[in-house]
Amino acid sequence: MIPLFRGILRIPPTALLGMAVVFAYGFVAVFAHWIAPFGESEVVSSQYDPWGGAFLLGTDNIGRDMFSRLIYGARNTVGIALLISLLSFSAGGLLGMFAAVRGGWIDTALCWLVDILMAIPQLIYALLLLTIFGTAVPVLIAVVALLDSTRVFRLARSVAMNVVVLDFVEAARLRGEGLWWIVRREVLPNVLPPLIAEFGVRFCFVFLFISALSFLGIGIQPPTADWGSMVRDNATLITFGDITPVLPGLAIAILTIAVNFIVDWVLGKASGGRA
Repeated sequence: MIPLFRGILRIPPTALLGMAVVFAYGFVAVFAHWIAPFGESEVVSSQYDPWGGAFLLGTDNIGRDMFSRLIYGARNTVGIALLISLLSFSAGGLLGMFAAVRGGWIDTALCWLVDILMAIPQLIYALLLLTIFGTAVPVLIAVVALLDSTRVFRLARSVAMNVVVLDFVEAARLRGEGLWWIVRREVLPNVLPPLIAEFGVRFCFVFLFISALSFLGIGIQPPTADWGSMVRDNATLITFGDITPVLPGLAIAILTIAVNFIVDWVLGKASGGRA
């Protein structure tokens, strides 16, 4: 226990704060059904009830409890963003390392494909694809994961290119090791720290991107609670000086800052800095 306690003390306060916030968000997301006082889509009163009483943060544009919607929004928005980040890193990271190790025309073809996908702004591509294929959650996850994997591919390939020219990789080739063995046992351990740090950064981008799509009406669809759509649905209150529409945006900002605190610490450790 003492070594663990000493290790925690060596973590910067900002990283500890970020971890605490991320843990709190995760706890709320997992136990949303038990924490929220009302159902996710349950109409409990008239529209735009003020704060206080049975409704801690008032009600939204159709009379649903805002506090409950914020809690369920953590599960939906954060959960979908995390799943997309995992998919994009699994696909983009593996393909990037594979292209670096394999080289030749396969590497060139994959780079061309990625360049084509990155040539058009991500938001425009998402608007186009979601308009064509619909806005169901599986389609949303697949489209955003595909677009985000291009950025991961570029990073993974760039970092892996610095590893595949080293002697231990060449020794593995001469021993007759297979391509995926080299990727898994030789390349991956040496590119993991920057990829872990990039995961946090990409998660923030995906998280904000999903919220932006929902704000535009093509992301997570109602009646599912989502922070981006909650800002849009209650934007009318801003003209009356009510800060209720700001709360989902504040929840987005707090999580983004917390994740970046952790990413800064991980990058410091990966570059040889003090923990």
